[in-house]
Amino acid sequence: MKSFYFLLTLVIASLAFPVANNYLLKREIMGKMVLANHHLMKKWPDPGAPVITDKERPSNFWNRAVYYEGLMALYSINPKKEYLQYTLDWAESHNWGLRNGYETKHAENHCAGQIYLDLYMMDPKPERIKDIKKSIDLMIDTKKTGWWYWIDALQMSMPVFAQLYVITGNDIYSKRMYRMFIKTKLKFGLYAQKDKLWFRDRKYMPPFKGPNGKNLYWSRGNGWVVAALIRVLDILPKDEPHRPEYLKTYVEMMEVLLPIQRTDGFWNVSLNDPDNFGGKETSGTALFIYGMAWGVNNGILDAKKYVPAITKGWEAMANEALHPNGFLGYVQGTGKRPSAGQPVSYTQKPNFEDFGIGCFLLAGSEVYQLHDYSARDWLSRLTALLTFP
Repeated sequence: MKSFYFLLTLVIASLAFPVANNYLLKREIMGKMVLANHHLMKKWPDPGAPVITDKERPSNFWNRAVYYEGLMALYSINPKKEYLQYTLDWAESHNWGLRNGYETKHAENHCAGQIYLDLYMMDPKPERIKDIKKSIDLMIDTKKTGWWYWIDALQMSMPVFAQLYVITGNDIYSKRMYRMFIKTKLKFGLYAQKDKLWFRDRKYMPPFKGPNGKNLYWSRGNGWVVAALIRVLDILPKDEPHRPEYLKTYVEMMEVLLPIQRTDGFWNVSLNDPDNFGGKETSGTALFIYGMAWGVNNGILDAKKYVPAITKGWEAMANEALHPNGFLGYVQGTGKRPSAGQPVSYTQKPNFEDFGIGCFLLAGSEVYQLHDYSARDWLSRLTALLTFP
């Protein structure tokens, strides 16, 4: 009998160890996220201050809005009051308004609206939704569908339409979102049906070729599409009629992106040409890891197939790109193609740091929850053992 209990103790300990190990890993992941976020909050103590690089821009431009997407993701798993207050201070400093006013129809200016709508869902004060809703309503009134003529626009604006559909219950928003998405995907032809990747815009469609004679697929541009799809899938109800189209496109992209990951865990700036400004790049990598981890967490992607790539990608960013002070290296600056924002290196500062940190936080938020998934799996095995008749 003693030998039985000793054996049982060994088995339980062997099963419980991964759970304890997951706890340590989660602490490490959270620590990396907090470090990167602290770097930006320290650099910008006044969240409403304009951003000055080659010219002055208001801080409700898309670059900073993407950071706040990441901060809200961090807040969802680490609800520190200072994170929420920093976000509220930013939104209030702009009076919940959009760059260039509510008359704007440009997706770059709608990106901030995603955060306003998230905050409205937490506390439905009418001023939080007024301008972004007026802006989208003006677009719908025009009957036009060609506003998203470059793929970055999908990430910046699609989730706004999805959020407004859920908030108002009016499917005019989800229907128009679908028509605009399909126009970008099929009529503009930005989705390469054979390769299952996206051209940044029509300038980069065939006959345009990269230096290796192949189609040019920009890493971060495709990452923006991944982020758009999973944010929309997160927001839309399960029975929304166009959801299968978004899900199908997402899965196709994941299947193509998996085998072209670099051996060091990153993805190249040019997805199918390592010689076209090849090397480590954090922002595109973060968006792909975000997408893959979200897929596993939601039971859409196979864990055995994707977790090794997710782990390798996260560790590459956390250990090779993140500096001890929270600065994030290997982030390509703004642009449209692999040659933009070069050189990309561990120490080179991009023209904007904020969106890269936002992407990193989005990835980390899903990788953190991925370890919840792993822990639940091990705990279910332990429970099954202890309840075995």
